[in-house]
Amino acid sequence: MTIDEYSFETRLLHNQHKWDPATGAVSVPIQHASTFHQFDVDTFGKYDYARSSNPTREALEEIIAELEGGVKGFAFSSGMAAISTAFLLLSAGDHVVITEDVYGGTYRMVTEVLSRLGIEYTFVDMTELNEVKQAIQPNTKLLYVETPSNPTLKVTDIRAITQLAKEHNALTFVDNTFLSPALQKPLELGADVVLHSATKFLSGHSDVVAGLAVVKDEALAKRLYFLQNSFGAILGVQDAWLVLRGLKTLHVRLEQSQKSALKLAQFLESHPLVKNVYYPGLETHPQYALQQSQANGPGAVLSFELSDAAALKTFHAHVKIPVFAVSLGGVETILSYPAKMSHAAMPREEREKRGITDGLVRLSVGLENPDDLIKDFNQAFEKVRNNELVLQRGE
Repeated sequence: MTIDEYSFETRLLHNQHKWDPATGAVSVPIQHASTFHQFDVDTFGKYDYARSSNPTREALEEIIAELEGGVKGFAFSSGMAAISTAFLLLSAGDHVVITEDVYGGTYRMVTEVLSRLGIEYTFVDMTELNEVKQAIQPNTKLLYVETPSNPTLKVTDIRAITQLAKEHNALTFVDNTFLSPALQKPLELGADVVLHSATKFLSGHSDVVAGLAVVKDEALAKRLYFLQNSFGAILGVQDAWLVLRGLKTLHVRLEQSQKSALKLAQFLESHPLVKNVYYPGLETHPQYALQQSQANGPGAVLSFELSDAAALKTFHAHVKIPVFAVSLGGVETILSYPAKMSHAAMPREEREKRGITDGLVRLSVGLENPDDLIKDFNQAFEKVRNNELVLQRGE
């Protein structure tokens, strides 16, 4: 068998960088050099200055390109660095159609930075294809998709969006952070650029900040490389190595976390104190069938809504196991409050328009026993119920 014939989980371990050809080491060497000696005044070697290329970063870039099915990968200093640099493929006067409930940092980049550069934008519910069609203008150059979306877990039809983009000579970017190539491969569904906050599931241990981009076209790869080299927001070699290490366990981590997420989502959906549960692994999710058709699973992130901010505060004060923090995709379960964390950059009225209420919490399910998490949630919900009874009695 060749490497190309291996399954995804085998290729996480057995790829072109499974050992160092110089020493046989089964870990990619960390090359700290910022510059490289050149042996000829007229012909330089493959590496000259580390902003342009570095062997350790290159290993990560090659592996993510292989896993996503692209021609070239790019490693950046953060997910937003990857997204922002990809946006620089646009020019003044261009127009972007973008998922309405997109990550708050992306919303901020589009509304407060791209707008100053003369790039126009329209936010739409990308689950409604007619709304996307109506939003497209003669100067539309990009359709930007986040699926499942953050934090309401809406699922966009990647095939339909990419086809629509091609009809209008526009690019399609897909933020694949929530699912990773273990579960979803946007390039194979027609996208031009796939983006990741590698801080999340790809590295998986809450110990690194990183971003990745992968393209499937050589000409586009050259354009993005020029921007990466010019803009310079590259990933450091220590962080590149941490992402490489995390990738080796991506499949088993996601497999376990996803099973637990489904069990938690079913528990939450049946709980009387929970108003709404957003998780594409539930058959009640409006895009359940679509998620099954374009991905190998629903992922390990879900959101659920309590009655209001007071209920949420009581729940947070008594829940014990989850880390209450910004971010997701770690081995530990992480509970986040989008209104004041991931989407704090979005004005309140815009958040509420997208269903991001003061009672909404996002849960990234880790590797704990899900029954322990359910017991923990139950005792916290009991405190919420008791508080509500006290308020009803006017005590």
